[in-house]
Amino acid sequence: MQTVLKFLTALGKNNNKEWFDKNKPAYQEAKQVFQAEVAKLIKEIGKSDPAISDLDASKCLFRINRDVRFSKDKAPYKTNFGADMSPGGKGSMNPGYYLHIEPGKSFLASGCWMPEPNYLQAIRQEIDYNPAEFRKIVKAKDFVANYKQLSQEDALKTTPKGYEKDNPNLEFLRLKHFIAVHDMKDKDVTDKNFVSNCTKIYKSAIHLNTFLRRVK
Repeated sequence: MQTVLKFLTALGKNNNKEWFDKNKPAYQEAKQVFQAEVAKLIKEIGKSDPAISDLDASKCLFRINRDVRFSKDKAPYKTNFGADMSPGGKGSMNPGYYLHIEPGKSFLASGCWMPEPNYLQAIRQEIDYNPAEFRKIVKAKDFVANYKQLSQEDALKTTPKGYEKDNPNLEFLRLKHFIAVHDMKDKDVTDKNFVSNCTKIYKSAIHLNTFLRRVK
């Protein structure tokens, strides 16, 4: 994965179409390396989570081109490679596994990011109906060791509609995203055991994804 980090570092310093066009071969090489690693991850995670076992790695990768139509930042390219390994593939919005590689900012993520309103309501209801089960999943030793906790980003400061203020599960019901993140250093990305290390981390979130999928 050193090839990937090297290209992205250079792109970060030369984020313009002229440079990118001149360095297209380097981009293609980095993309191929990244896609190959994603394919390996799908194969390994799929052994424990069959719902993603038949994914095509090439269809899990996000485009490197940025949508700058509504952005003040007109840089044409992302400075990261990303892949969504979820049932149904990229853009399905199904709970799954995300890989983000960016120099100094790489991370793994598992779960569901920004579920649409009806799905969010269904997740909250399922948690309220089965709080012990959900708590056991996110408090499990291996889950906490790899992810610490679910993302608190955008969490409500008030009680969600339809629930009482003294509901004992508010720490989860207030969440807007049901996703857990594991940050990686560059040395983790270039580690020779990258795939096996990532697989171990992702596998500790399989029960979270299974719980979230059953109300999708």
